[in-house]
Amino acid sequence: MGLLKRIIRGFDRVDTLYIEPQHYNLTMMMQTTYTLDQYTIVSQQGQEVTLSPDPKLKVGPYLGWRWFFAGYTFDLKNLGFNNNGQKRELDLSIYSSQIGIDLFYRRTGSDYKLRSVNLGDEVDTRPLEGVPFDGVSAGITGVNVYYIFNHGRFSYPAAFSQSTLQKRSCGSWIAGVGYTRNSLDLDYEKLQKTFDTHLGKDVARVDTSLYFNHIQYTDYTLSGGYAWNQVLPHHWLLAASGQLGLAYKKSTGDVEGNAQAGFNFENVNLDAVGRFGVVYNNMRWYAGMSAIIRTNNYHKPRFRTNNTFGNINFYLGYNFGLKGKYRKKM
Repeated sequence: MGLLKRIIRGFDRVDTLYIEPQHYNLTMMMQTTYTLDQYTIVSQQGQEVTLSPDPKLKVGPYLGWRWFFAGYTFDLKNLGFNNNGQKRELDLSIYSSQIGIDLFYRRTGSDYKLRSVNLGDEVDTRPLEGVPFDGVSAGITGVNVYYIFNHGRFSYPAAFSQSTLQKRSCGSWIAGVGYTRNSLDLDYEKLQKTFDTHLGKDVARVDTSLYFNHIQYTDYTLSGGYAWNQVLPHHWLLAASGQLGLAYKKSTGDVEGNAQAGFNFENVNLDAVGRFGVVYNNMRWYAGMSAIIRTNNYHKPRFRTNNTFGNINFYLGYNFGLKGKYRKKM
């Protein structure tokens, strides 16, 4: 038990000239979350369709005890009465001094809208902008684990979990590994009907390279990047980081009349994740904004896709339950 305790404590061992550890055991917080999701599909001939649902606004309370932090946010628009075609989302990020972990699970619903469509210079696609389209669904399940090299002096928790204070500006290189499973279903017949309804019969035809029903691919990713915390006056902190990942993607799928044709292959693409934050934290009260944005790319001879998704959070919190060693100093 003694060895295990030393290992666990080692994850949060810091240089106190740069980082002030958390003084409290407990916290409560109210958070507002904007959820973003955009999917772009580009055919072999250059037809491009970009879809996204309306941004969602969710609000909810959180409670924390040391490392454990849990809460729930409510969709203000639907309040649970409309499931948007079985839409499900879970995003969880865990920050310690040395190691960060991201867990995410998303299944899109039926609330996508066409945001922009390019069918060639000769076709005016403006009538399609904002048109609801429920013929596409996507899913992603994954985990990323990364190591912070300068963990003694640079604090991710100071920027994204408000559990420490960064006292001096500092940065760190980051390296990680990741695993994700992605799926995409496209009803190209419904897409053609949408073109015919809003553009006119046979004005534009869906590229045959998009004649598939389902594709699924698995990513194995090695990533690297850099993070920086800029300490500002009066308890403010500005944080930014970026990671690029080399993703080895193995995929399967089907094309109308030719199951799995053209989809059993391996490839390497670039994925990315960015984190940004602005925090006010005087150790008792904290408030701020944070954003985590991810982009996943899938490039193949028949077509390519890009999925960009993430959350923007605004929060206000209060720490209480002073730790024993800090009570002694008072």
